[in-house]
Amino acid sequence: MHFSIAAALAAALAGPALAAPGVSPATVSKAADPGSSFKVDKLVTTPKIPPTPDVVLLVDVTGSMGSTIANIKENLAQVITTVRGDQPNAQFAVVSFGDLDDPNGFAVVQDMTSSTSLLQTAVNSLVADLGGDPDEDWINALYQISTGAVTFRTGSSRIIVLVSDAPSKDPSGGHTLEQAIDALKTKIAARVIGVNVSDLDGKGQATAVTSATGGVIIGSAAEEVSKAIVSGLKNLDVTVKPNVVSCDAGLTVEFQPTSTTVPSGDTVIFKETVKVAAGAVQGAALHCSVRFLLNGAPGGTAFVQSVTVRVNRVGGCDKCIPQPGQNLCHITTSCAPTPFGTMCLTRPGYKADGAADDDINVHWRLKWPVPGHEHRVAVKPGTSADTLCDPKHTGPDVCQEVVVADCKSTAAVGQGVPAQYDDNSRTQEVIAAGDRDL
Repeated sequence: MHFSIAAALAAALAGPALAAPGVSPATVSKAADPGSSFKVDKLVTTPKIPPTPDVVLLVDVTGSMGSTIANIKENLAQVITTVRGDQPNAQFAVVSFGDLDDPNGFAVVQDMTSSTSLLQTAVNSLVADLGGDPDEDWINALYQISTGAVTFRTGSSRIIVLVSDAPSKDPSGGHTLEQAIDALKTKIAARVIGVNVSDLDGKGQATAVTSATGGVIIGSAAEEVSKAIVSGLKNLDVTVKPNVVSCDAGLTVEFQPTSTTVPSGDTVIFKETVKVAAGAVQGAALHCSVRFLLNGAPGGTAFVQSVTVRVNRVGGCDKCIPQPGQNLCHITTSCAPTPFGTMCLTRPGYKADGAADDDINVHWRLKWPVPGHEHRVAVKPGTSADTLCDPKHTGPDVCQEVVVADCKSTAAVGQGVPAQYDDNSRTQEVIAAGDRDL
């Protein structure tokens, strides 16, 4: 079976039908305890064609290229349609070259555009009538494209399809192959696909430029062109990198690896770790938004992930039983009544031994309904509390470094205050009794 260059290009840029590119799962919703973490396997399927492609058709218009140009003219519309089936925002430019000694030895026939009609008009204007010596001047063309001759979109994936049947002069237009490669990599980050109609790689130049830019060179046999282009396009690398856009206080996400590079169309697996801070507000719904960048650019809405964590109400509210034989409070604490049930209260100015200030599972302060008692610290039954609170906090602010628990009131009357706390005098009475066992 015989394939034209244009038909092969269409097949290469399109590729077979894909599962929809994007991130899976796109949403994560889970309940978790303060101070805990959980892991999620995150699958990111990359698009077969890199996102936001800006494709330059760089065509040799010397005398031997007549049949190749005719094939491109005939099939250009299908090439564009097929590419846009995967990447609807694809744009193209048409650039011609020959020998610089000829008139129009380098010409931007059509700058980057989304207009199929303008592109078709540009290709239709190409005539194979330049040249006269064996080597052409495509090194100069690559350099010119890299230094401003073509207008690329910000954040686009730049691909130059070099179609020729001959090597290039070197230097070409005063520019060496090394200078052209450096400009391609550092100025526009473009990849080059070399369509070798006959002797494009006769001096190894096409191999050098495609290898250096992460592209591919296509064999000269017509029946192999389609296969070679498809294989090359499947191996155009894409770097995938998670980017945390925002996270509520108390929630963080981390990824391993932090980025990875794969052939376009492949699926990447990231190990996502979601962490809930020990001091996260219990009962709160915390959110993170993550996007996955493709070659440094946002991949679109399909590559955005939402994380929601409902923080469980745990710790910080452990009760004690003020009965002989059932009171498990350590001798340094007292099983005393609070608006939230009986708890092991420390002596004023003391906190749990050996515990981090935000370890709500060991010790905590309470949201007292009557002001003036926020300094009181409760601990988990059995916990010793012989550590003085931070001396930089004094008076009513003592022990404020200890995390505050969001405990719920016990059986309440009136406005939600337990009966034994429905007036300030009774509260004072209970607090005063807090330093002896009940």
